[in-house]
Amino acid sequence: MSPAPARVPAVRWLRAAGALLAAVAVGLSAYAAHGIEAPARANLQLAALYAFGHGVALAALARGGASRLALGALWLLLAGTVLFAGALVSKSLLGWSAATAPLGGGLLILGWLLLAASAARD
Repeated sequence: MSPAPARVPAVRWLRAAGALLAAVAVGLSAYAAHGIEAPARANLQLAALYAFGHGVALAALARGGASRLALGALWLLLAGTVLFAGALVSKSLLGWSAATAPLGGGLLILGWLLLAASAARD
């Protein structure tokens, strides 16, 4: 079964976003290790961990034949990662509030649950 034409750009964008998240995570991890003091270091390392893991997952799981449910789950993973890791980074580097972290975490959980539901349906 070939993917719907409208889904192909979304799949490419999700794969590219995943790869970019992973790349940013490597740089963020290096900065956390060498350029910042505790306690911000722990927040940056956690943000890097989430960004890398979810970036790799997005790059690997986004594929041309993904169902609408799976694509929705992947978009939730992207949004959740940006909100969660972004909150930790902005708190550590800019002193901003990390108020979006719980929402991001919730979106990550929901995204993984929807991905599991999609896999069970295939």
